[in-house]
Amino acid sequence: MPASQPIDKRKIFSRILQGWWKDRGQFSRRKIARDCPVCGYHGIFLSVGRPSRWDTRCPNCGSRERHRLMQLYMLEHGIDLSTKKVLQFGPEKWLMRMLKNNPDYEPADLYSPIAKYRLDITRIDRPDDFFDVVIANHVFEHVDDDAAAMREMFRVLKPGGIGFFSVPINLSREETYENPAITDPDERFVHFGGTDHKRFYGRDFQKKLEAVGFTVEPYRRKPEEEAKWGLLRDECIYVARK
Repeated sequence: MPASQPIDKRKIFSRILQGWWKDRGQFSRRKIARDCPVCGYHGIFLSVGRPSRWDTRCPNCGSRERHRLMQLYMLEHGIDLSTKKVLQFGPEKWLMRMLKNNPDYEPADLYSPIAKYRLDITRIDRPDDFFDVVIANHVFEHVDDDAAAMREMFRVLKPGGIGFFSVPINLSREETYENPAITDPDERFVHFGGTDHKRFYGRDFQKKLEAVGFTVEPYRRKPEEEAKWGLLRDECIYVARK
């Protein structure tokens, strides 16, 4: 799926100005230009999140690290989602814009205001073998029963179909860290990295996907490419096939 969003210089300038106003610290050192494979922008990236992650957001299309990593995989393998029946949980604006003319794209969630379909990822109201592609970026860590969610994503995917999954992950640890007794939002932030996160995944995330039937390939880029495209050092896209 080629990058297609036009470069909007006025929007870029406005977002850089807003970035300086909201988080001036990110400009305390010289910024290095990055490349965005989603829209083709070349220039400085901006901070996002609390606490702030510098050099994260493309000021033209708004893409973040996981979006660019997924786009790089699709470009590398010639995957065009505009012709596919696609289900995405935790819909993201970059992909919604890209697939706005695809009538078979279903952005779904129980709570997201931008989701078109209200679906429960642990009980997806769709038939078996229904979608060509399923996507869940930074969704499973929010779900009480992540194994049920993975089983459902496998069930609704067609044989030969492909899934794109990513989660906050600590690649220095083998096992996922979770503790259901931790329910206080502030405690969850300290333990799992988010106030509504239920766990912090380790390298066994791949095994969890494989346990429900997927064949899984972790996808990363070389260290110098992580700098070029503005990617996180500790993030993979897990490409899962049925």
